[in-house]
Amino acid sequence: MDSTVKNKKKKLLPPLYFIAVVPGFPLRDEVTKIKQYMTLHYDSGHALRSPPHVTLHMPFRWWEDRENDLFNALASFSIGRQPFNLSLENFGAFAPRVIYIHVRPSSELDQLQKRLVLMARETLKLDNAAYKGRAFHPHITVAFRDLQRPAFVTAWKEFASRKFSGEFEVKAIVLLKHDGKFWEIHKEFSFA
Repeated sequence: MDSTVKNKKKKLLPPLYFIAVVPGFPLRDEVTKIKQYMTLHYDSGHALRSPPHVTLHMPFRWWEDRENDLFNALASFSIGRQPFNLSLENFGAFAPRVIYIHVRPSSELDQLQKRLVLMARETLKLDNAAYKGRAFHPHITVAFRDLQRPAFVTAWKEFASRKFSGEFEVKAIVLLKHDGKFWEIHKEFSFA
């Protein structure tokens, strides 16, 4: 298949979105500095293609001409929810490629994620097969995908015992949209 046909097929697909909670500043900057460190020292920069976040709903495709339906559903879902604090502590890994910051267990976050996925399935007809049989494991990724196995081993030796702590208030969910290269914050839906 030549590149012209391949590019036309790509353009026919709707853009990618996902839903997350995103820490505010200065915590967001702290996590971004860790991602930059991973790029500089371990040649793993893919995590810099999105702001620091905890994924609530995995990426999905949605037609731009129906974005208002998506916005309305997420706004309705968010209204009246109670803000809560989320704590980050130290690092974890999914060998052999992913290093992340731990999110401390939170029943509020677990309930938010479960209700969001249920709403997305029922209201938006987003039934992501990847969720079936997969437990919610909240984390903030600092290196993945392009972290080579030998670099992972070295990086994990450094980060396994490295300390990190932070806390932020979750008072909104965020819709991120892929622009072809990066994930950008597209719209925020406040709990107020």
